[in-house]
Amino acid sequence: MSMRATVKSVLGEKNVRKLRRLKRRLSARPAPPAKPTGLDAISGDLNKLAQHFKTDKWGAHRYTQHYQRHLGHLKNDSFNLLEIGIGGYNRPGQGGASLRMWKQFFPNAQIFGMDIQDKSFVDEDRITTFIGDQSDPSSLNSVADKIGELDVIIDDGSHRSPHVLTTFATLFPRLKDGGIYIVEDTQSSYWPEWQGSEDLDAAHTSMGMLKRLTDGLNYEEFVTEDYQPTYTDLNIIGVHFYHNLVIIEKGRNAEGSNKRNALKQRYAKS
Repeated sequence: MSMRATVKSVLGEKNVRKLRRLKRRLSARPAPPAKPTGLDAISGDLNKLAQHFKTDKWGAHRYTQHYQRHLGHLKNDSFNLLEIGIGGYNRPGQGGASLRMWKQFFPNAQIFGMDIQDKSFVDEDRITTFIGDQSDPSSLNSVADKIGELDVIIDDGSHRSPHVLTTFATLFPRLKDGGIYIVEDTQSSYWPEWQGSEDLDAAHTSMGMLKRLTDGLNYEEFVTEDYQPTYTDLNIIGVHFYHNLVIIEKGRNAEGSNKRNALKQRYAKS
């Protein structure tokens, strides 16, 4: 008698059939998950999303690779993002490309845009626009009041230094601790025609202000005894400079200093 016939005679036909079904189930491979298609297939790649939505954050500029690095940790978080400058100037129906890109990249975020022109045609689920003037603190505060908590702020507005400085002075204090503040198109800081300056040390330009923030990171190392740290000194923990783009991390800046040990002779006098 063959082995198969022996097993069948011992277990019985019914049990043999059960064993066969169990074997088939155990050996069956699970079907591979369906591959995402369309926008879902590129939703994790800001460079590709920028190209799809035709925003100049990739192409005319190379910003999205840096955004991917500094904002990627927020990918699936619920938070508020405000972008100043929606694009399209006063041309009817133009603008909103980057807001749509942010919405696709951050599926759980609320995306807000502010522009001096009416861009309400961009509004849709999770995208809300406001009319506002970034040169006017009261206008900026009014928009911020409507949004509530600010987690990410992107200044892609007029790129005029006075406006950039006013916007930063007004909105950075309102940014959430742990939030990110971004200034785009800082090249205009070097152009007198755009209210910048050829003087690389000019204090009144956007780059002049942003460069000063790097000294503020190290205010605890200053040896001027009567120095009073500013709000930005105390609340910036990182400043990242890229070509025409600056990314600022907000947080409590109080790591301490070893200057009294390193400068014993100086401090022995006090």
